[in-house]
Amino acid sequence: MGARLLCLCLLTALLGYYIYSPLPEELGQPWSVVLVSAALRTLAHVSEAADVLGLMHYMEVLRLFTVVEVVPATSDENITVTDTEFSSVPVRLFLPRRAPGGLRRAMLYFHGGGWCLGDAGMHSYDVLARRISNELNAVVVSVNYRLAPPHHFPVQFEDVYSVTKFFLQSKVLSQYGVDPARVCVAGDSAGGNLAAAVAQQLSEDPEVQTQLRAQVLLYPALQALDLDLPSYRDNAHKPILPRSLMVRFWSEYFSSEPALREAMASNSHVPAQAGELWHFVNWSVWLPEDVTRGHRPGRPAWGDEELARRHPGLLDPRASPLLAGEARLRRLPPAFVLTCEHDVLRDDGLMYVARLRAAGVPVTHHHAKDAFHGAITFLSWPLELALGHRLLNTCLGWLQENL
Repeated sequence: MGARLLCLCLLTALLGYYIYSPLPEELGQPWSVVLVSAALRTLAHVSEAADVLGLMHYMEVLRLFTVVEVVPATSDENITVTDTEFSSVPVRLFLPRRAPGGLRRAMLYFHGGGWCLGDAGMHSYDVLARRISNELNAVVVSVNYRLAPPHHFPVQFEDVYSVTKFFLQSKVLSQYGVDPARVCVAGDSAGGNLAAAVAQQLSEDPEVQTQLRAQVLLYPALQALDLDLPSYRDNAHKPILPRSLMVRFWSEYFSSEPALREAMASNSHVPAQAGELWHFVNWSVWLPEDVTRGHRPGRPAWGDEELARRHPGLLDPRASPLLAGEARLRRLPPAFVLTCEHDVLRDDGLMYVARLRAAGVPVTHHHAKDAFHGAITFLSWPLELALGHRLLNTCLGWLQENL
């Protein structure tokens, strides 16, 4: 009897560990988030075990979650949807059916997933792109860039940049009836990183004649210099993106080398010569006081210079847009930036907002105090939240006025 009771207690504790997630008190429909978080945590443990045993790479196991959610390109009464290629990169193209009444807006969208997961064909991204295309009467190009592993930085950036430059050609814009003065880039999480990096690169590319009207950055990952920001501390175990997983995403973006992953986990991966870049991500300067209160300012422990030499992307603004100087930021188009209170990436977005404003770039910043990472993709059953619709409506409202 005692052994059975002990087993029952252990099983109950184990179930509680997987089910429980520290959630915002004000969050509606918490059980939906709890169950998704529990599923992802379980999958993460299975992935770790498979990786340690040499059965399958960690990210390949996680990617199974992505594969399950992929849906075919299906047109409806409002939108024609096709899978095609731009500049040899797969894209899902959303074209409104109704008469435009003139030239249309357009958006190039880059999905999230830590540069390792995700797909333009995932149900959540398909729904998101349809809503944007239908409600803005806009052409949406959702890009399926290559993922890590086996592809590491700068491949992901090069894919989305190649698609963007292709689409911005006059003949292509004309083909799809797009107004060259009403094109934006957008993305969530790692996709927000790519959108910010593309906007920066385009502003300096002499081959590009069409300039972006706007950039939309949804809880973006913007720097790999300091992985111990207050938001990384405050939200280390919050859904849907714990610190351990974000560190793994960053390390895999650059390399599958275990030494880099271990150094990033301890925030000791950056060489001393990066000190000149520290000001760009110094959270004691760029974060508001209500965020920094209770946190001691500091900087990462300087790491192995040889490790940094093997992975120069660590200090590349194309990977970490927050490392761009003010002169580069000054040339950027107006931005909409969404940050979520309960998100390890909260402070990346907050610092970018402060730096863009300091450079004179018009910024609309929406901070959702009741939201967590990934919330804007919770748009349809079984992962539907009123919060997701509210955040998307806020973004669409801004685009109606600014694109």
